[in-house]
Amino acid sequence: MVQVCLNGARGAADGAGVPLSPEAMAESAALAVAAGATDVHVHPKTPCGQDSLSPRVVAATLDAIRARVSVPVGVTTGAWAEPDPVARLERVRAWTVLPDHASVNWHEPGAEEIAAVLIERGVGVEAGIWSGTDGASRFARSPLRGQVLRVLAEVTDPSPDTAEESARVLLADLGSAHGRPVLLHGEDGGAWPVLRLAGRLGLATRIGMEDTVVLPDGGWAGSNAELVVAGVREYEGGRAYQ
Repeated sequence: MVQVCLNGARGAADGAGVPLSPEAMAESAALAVAAGATDVHVHPKTPCGQDSLSPRVVAATLDAIRARVSVPVGVTTGAWAEPDPVARLERVRAWTVLPDHASVNWHEPGAEEIAAVLIERGVGVEAGIWSGTDGASRFARSPLRGQVLRVLAEVTDPSPDTAEESARVLLADLGSAHGRPVLLHGEDGGAWPVLRLAGRLGLATRIGMEDTVVLPDGGWAGSNAELVVAGVREYEGGRAYQ
């Protein structure tokens, strides 16, 4: 599986290819799926470009994307979108249109409660386990660990020289991931080395403007579709060396 991560916390300053409105996200998702993406991860945004968990903003984003694609669509529940854990939980409880899945960063305050509400509402949970945090150990103790859709192993090391090793350390910390599928990905300079490693290990991965705006050759990516085309090629190249 190659998931496309459409925008993340990026904004207009990161380039015209970063989709910010529901319509732009839907167009970008459609082109990325046509290019080979089989799943979508998106950060719904307010008109001023800020990440939001508002029911109205989430609904508008999901409705727009689902009108253009038939693959699963997931959203963030990141603490930066709503720092107060209680308010964040209430936002998720109030969603009127539900995503197919939502990422929950296990090192963030309130993660267990958010995940429990999502599971109760029938939304798949991507358990975000970030390198350099205590997310893996918290997840290992969680009574929900066997109920998540998959583990999102996020390598936050941005160095192209050390990201692969950081990924291997994170995977070792996760062990068997408690029997759940693992999606492995990196960010910025580490995005492409970690994607290739995912290919070699036969793990799901993701690529898109949330993780990088740069192509493997160092050139600037003009769109998520361009990143997906390169990502599928690099991933398959990694699998060839299994």
